[in-house]
Amino acid sequence: MLVPQEIAGIKAFINNLENKKVNFMIPRPRVRNIGISAHIDSGKTTISERILYYTGRIHAIEEVRGGGKGATMDFMPEEKAHGITITSAATTCMWHDTQINLIDTPGHVDFTIEVERSLRVLDGAVMVLCAVAGVQSQSITVDRQMKRYRVPRIAFINKMDRTGANPFKVVQAIRDRLHLNPLLVQYPIGFEDEFQGVIDLVEMTANFYGGEAGENWVKTEIPDTHKHEAKDAREKMLDALSLFSERMTEKLLAGEQVENELIWETIANATKNLELVPVLLGSAFKNKGVQNLLDAVARYLPSPVEREVVKTSDSVNVYADIDAPLVALAFKLTVESFGQLTYTRIYSGTLKPGDTVYNARTKQRVQIGRLLRMHANKREEVKIAVAGDIVALLGVDCASGDTFYTAEAPISLEAMFVPEPVISLSVIPKKQEDSDKLSKALNRFQKEDPTFRVSVDAETGETLISGMGELHLEIYIERIKREYNAEVLVGKPAVAYRETIKKKACFDYQFKKQTGGPGQFAHVKGYIEPCDETFVFTNCVVGGAIPNTYITACEKGFIEAMQAGKLDGYPVVGVKVVLDGGSYHPVDSNEFAFRMAAKQAFETAFTEANPQLLEPIMHVEVETPHEYVGRVNGDLSSRKGLLLGSQTMQGYSVIQAEVPLAQMFGYSTTLRSITSGMATFTMEFASYRGKN
Repeated sequence: MLVPQEIAGIKAFINNLENKKVNFMIPRPRVRNIGISAHIDSGKTTISERILYYTGRIHAIEEVRGGGKGATMDFMPEEKAHGITITSAATTCMWHDTQINLIDTPGHVDFTIEVERSLRVLDGAVMVLCAVAGVQSQSITVDRQMKRYRVPRIAFINKMDRTGANPFKVVQAIRDRLHLNPLLVQYPIGFEDEFQGVIDLVEMTANFYGGEAGENWVKTEIPDTHKHEAKDAREKMLDALSLFSERMTEKLLAGEQVENELIWETIANATKNLELVPVLLGSAFKNKGVQNLLDAVARYLPSPVEREVVKTSDSVNVYADIDAPLVALAFKLTVESFGQLTYTRIYSGTLKPGDTVYNARTKQRVQIGRLLRMHANKREEVKIAVAGDIVALLGVDCASGDTFYTAEAPISLEAMFVPEPVISLSVIPKKQEDSDKLSKALNRFQKEDPTFRVSVDAETGETLISGMGELHLEIYIERIKREYNAEVLVGKPAVAYRETIKKKACFDYQFKKQTGGPGQFAHVKGYIEPCDETFVFTNCVVGGAIPNTYITACEKGFIEAMQAGKLDGYPVVGVKVVLDGGSYHPVDSNEFAFRMAAKQAFETAFTEANPQLLEPIMHVEVETPHEYVGRVNGDLSSRKGLLLGSQTMQGYSVIQAEVPLAQMFGYSTTLRSITSGMATFTMEFASYRGKN
């Protein structure tokens, strides 16, 4: 229960939020930091738009596609043009007495880093699933990301109005494919085009949504036609919940009524402990069910003080205490004309304009200028940020993943996972005067996006950009033209191959070089063999055959040799190097000599270890009408694809396959051609395998 002072503070926050002067601090238990994530085209941004409307943050609903201004959270021109979310967007809104800091994330796998770094800093999430398609390929990726950062979640089954909608089948898919424990806390009133609303199985009320935008949320008695089904569904829900509450078990065994507060408390505790996933239903596009979702976010997802304790890289606990020393994480950067905008999560302590903090990576002092609360691409200045807040820092020079701390707490938070790029393009400015513009653009994009890499081909001297897929790089090419007014020539896509070895090979190599002065001498012995990790170095030298001061130089030499294999010059992976002997000269030996000896020893052994070229294999999921299944399967097979199976839905089929990336260039055009434009596909990296 909130005390009067807290209620007054919340009312003041709401009033000042409307006036864009957000300087009041909501009690930490009433804050929720959440993200909305899902497979592409599941309705994430549509849900976000309704959340902003029902919380009073915006006064009119715009659609992702529809010819208007476009959805609030999709503010980039490329997002409006392609009709998809490309970059994660943050906003803040109030639902009754709860402040919700919301991040809308992309669904397309090419922009998965946006989901990755958002989930890294959030306390809870809403996983959106299509009522027809259910668990799709990117749903599995999002699930993996949520599990990586142990993020509690709510599942929202959207598009209940679509033909073929079956929430019970989706719940079973959550259990079977994602290995989660879903709990249906609502029951649908009708299906497909007869979907009218939902039954709340806790309150046992029917929820309907009237008005032009579903703003008239009405709770009434359950219709007689659904009372029996709702009663059975509630009994199943209580039976599943009793596993997490002794009090509930006792009441059920005694035949007593289970009060709503106990049900809500049990669901919340099990959700926060990652033991349960509450499942809600709705149709965001038809303005049904989103208000219930907001209630569930406030009731079931954790506040910053209830979230699992965050640990540093040294396993030090960081608590959401506003009186503790500052610990904050920069998780996303955007570089604009007025300077760098650094999205930052405050984990402990307090931050104000003018404060001096330290960067854990550079060990440099940082002066904090302006603090901003973001509403998509709009900025609202704030005077203070405390533990649990997500704000943007203006003009701070740092990198994505940097930790800020005060002098009292020199610690660093654990880094986020960054997937490796799988595709490259060469880019050349059309005109010489565009060279500087291109260079500035690439430097900026590389700083903003950890999965976007820039390099120079050693043989041709061409500038290469690398990323997660064709669309990923296509968007950056469009941004170079729009934001920097620079035209570029784009080369043929190149695949990020790797090299590895298939058997063990020994090395015994001496590096000798005699000049007019002191010579160079180093002798290394050992072997290389295949392993499951990218690189493993094991030092087995005994008796001082190689002094410890030179062992590190040997490791550096082996790593340097792995940067370019001897087959086609691609990076080498999957090799274990064991150094078990050698010798040195008291005068002629030095670190350079041992580094060169190790490098050349590795290159010699590599050619004898049956080297093999590895290529990226993509997991491809195609949704197509039934009549085109044969054509799609035939085309995938012609691309050296391995068909994994298919699933039949109402009106269409979902085909799963694994295909070499090199065979997938231009696939979207072919797929449109062979299916009359009626099929769609998604593709994500699966693994590296030996190239045939």
